[in-house]
Amino acid sequence: MKILQSNLFIKTVKKLHKSEKELLDEVIKTLIAQPELGDLKTGDLNGARVYKFNVNINQMLLAYRYQKETLVLMLLAYGTHENFYRDLKKSILNS
Repeated sequence: MKILQSNLFIKTVKKLHKSEKELLDEVIKTLIAQPELGDLKTGDLNGARVYKFNVNINQMLLAYRYQKETLVLMLLAYGTHENFYRDLKKSILNS
């Protein structure tokens, strides 16, 4: 499976602490094994999936797209719920 990263995702991950990056890597490995685990979105975010998980006391969201035909997992965004969907929508519309 090929893993791609959006600019928004790359920019966010650069700012993370090492321990949070390691946890995010484990979540990505889980998604590689079960790519349809996240909630499928509709409307402006059509085709995107969001997987929710906890880091310490915060609920984190990881947005991605999975293309079954080509086996591509595109990591779109990562962060807390605050402004997450707004930024994700803006990122998708600009790409």
